Amino acid sequence: MEASVIASWTLQNEIPIPDDVTPLLTPGEQPVAAFKTFRDSAVFTSKRLIVRDAQGITGKKVEIYSLPYSAINMWSSENAGRLDFSSEIELWTRAGHIKIKLSKGADVRRIDSLIAWAVLGNG
Repeated sequence: MEASVIASWTLQNEIPIPDDVTPLLTPGEQPVAAFKTFRDSAVFTSKRLIVRDAQGITGKKVEIYSLPYSAINMWSSENAGRLDFSSEIELWTRAGHIKIKLSKGADVRRIDSLIAWAVLGNG
């Protein structure tokens, strides 16, 4: 049975933590890793995944998704095969099913281990 996808993001290569994520953080929350997305970035913090999505022609309108790790019930990772260049991570959350596609520059094992660290306890 295929779960309907409520969100789909594509992560590209790992990048330095963007400065503009700092105002979004709560006291004690630390940025851990960031990845380029098609038009913006996704940041793994010590508490959640923050995905910024620039919209519109100018990209000035920004939608921010915040997924607390406590909302993730299960995840799967699929690495690219020899002839397939795309990998993906799927998250089953309290809100629904989220699909994260990984382009060639994103390391599926790195992202899988970040999710494991976050969901299974990073303390």
